[in-house]
Amino acid sequence: MKSVSLMLLRVGIGLLILIWAIIKLAATEAAIGVSDTYYGGILSDPTLQIVLGALQATLAVAVIVGLYRRVTYPAMAALIGIGILPIWQSIVDPLGVIFGQDNVQILFFPSLTVFFATLVMLAFRDEDTLSLDARRGA
Repeated sequence: MKSVSLMLLRVGIGLLILIWAIIKLAATEAAIGVSDTYYGGILSDPTLQIVLGALQATLAVAVIVGLYRRVTYPAMAALIGIGILPIWQSIVDPLGVIFGQDNVQILFFPSLTVFFATLVMLAFRDEDTLSLDARRGA
């Protein structure tokens, strides 16, 4: 049951990362809008979005199949962890009690669960026996 649960967690989070990558690649303007809104426009260059999307898609596929987990899992945790920094108010106060309802988005709160799930995957990566790494003995 543990190995199946870890595989399902890996596939689910990998697909989430892949969806983010597809948005960067196929809906670059939408990705730029996210950059403008949450990251101060630091990632708003269309070419940069395509490069980041390609890198993110590569990471997502590696995570989904469980390849190079000693590198891809920390990279995934960093990506998701950095991604929740700009929405910290929605994590701390999802109901808008402290910061006001106009300053938070309750739909961002599950990002914390996704981040914690990456930490679980990282902690138990050696027990994910259904990964490609496990199959190749790495």
